[in-house]
Amino acid sequence: MAANAPSAANNRPTRVRKRSVSIAGHETSVSLEDAFWTVLAAIAQARRVSVNRLIGEIDRTRSGNLSSAIRVFVLENRPDQT
Repeated sequence: MAANAPSAANNRPTRVRKRSVSIAGHETSVSLEDAFWTVLAAIAQARRVSVNRLIGEIDRTRSGNLSSAIRVFVLENRPDQT
């Protein structure tokens, strides 16, 4: 395997990644599985907003944990949902 080639472990949809986001001017971090980050980005793109803005909208309506609220939002709004 080449030194720069990504390992299979780095490309799993279940791998959890922590990303910094800005919500209402405050920096925080959110941990989500890669699959959720991917679909969240697709939803943001379809709505023509940034991922940060979309997370801000989710944050304003949530009642519990932000990561959980994002996961539920993604499940309820995924592009392939019929």
